[in-house]
Amino acid sequence: MKHMYSAGIITYIIKDNTVLYLLLHYTAGHWEFPKGTMEAGETKEETALRELQEETGLTAIIDEDFEESINYPFMTHDRELVQKTVYFFIGRATSKDVKLSYEHIDYKWLPYHEALEQLTYANGKTLLKKAHKHIVSIQKENI
Repeated sequence: MKHMYSAGIITYIIKDNTVLYLLLHYTAGHWEFPKGTMEAGETKEETALRELQEETGLTAIIDEDFEESINYPFMTHDRELVQKTVYFFIGRATSKDVKLSYEHIDYKWLPYHEALEQLTYANGKTLLKKAHKHIVSIQKENI
């Protein structure tokens, strides 16, 4: 079975001491984090930041202490079943002004519990739980 690799970024801002997460509403109907296919010569982090910029117009600062991956079977546009690995990072956005790409129909900045409910897939919810725990621990260290 062919293997595909992608990278994404769990993007957040802090507003009024609350962590808000960016979720994108994809044209297929699901809510998820920005992500996309790795291009030749790119690192995982470069892919995640490029995809964030292409899909939202945002830039972010990646937390180098967090990386998670998920694996799942995926049906390509050519109807080929492949195994997909997606690497995820955490990134604090440098702005909250989103400019959506054609791949999305909406976006939301949501606090943790609302983001958890809005996410479509279980693996996204698991990622958010891990990311939130990490971000909260960082914020406590900086107080």
